[in-house]
Amino acid sequence: QVHVVESGGGLVQAGGSLRLSCTASKLTLSDLNVGWFRQAPGKEREGVSCISWRRVTNYADSVKGRFTISRDDAKNTLYLQMDSLAPNDTAMYFCAAAGPCLPELKGDAFRYWGQGTQVTVSA
Repeated sequence: QVHVVESGGGLVQAGGSLRLSCTASKLTLSDLNVGWFRQAPGKEREGVSCISWRRVTNYADSVKGRFTISRDDAKNTLYLQMDSLAPNDTAMYFCAAAGPCLPELKGDAFRYWGQGTQVTVSA
């Protein structure tokens, strides 16, 4: 059974940084398109960033220049480096695998999802 697990969330002050990690059992992330999505309370899920198996990346406009997605193939781990965090970045962040990595960052077609890691940014 595939397990996708996120880690690295936490509480940080505005302007701070966090790095999220995502690992997966029984999946080779370098063979797939993988991405990060987030959902804030009372809001719809939105795409944050994705990276294709060819390492083509897409970012939501709201995070461009602040967030960086990367992949360590040797560790089978996906990362999301988040800098200059703001209170409106507060959300549950989810890692997803096996879906289309498109500029629109739609998560509906991703097959595998983790349980999420909470990111809270205080003002």
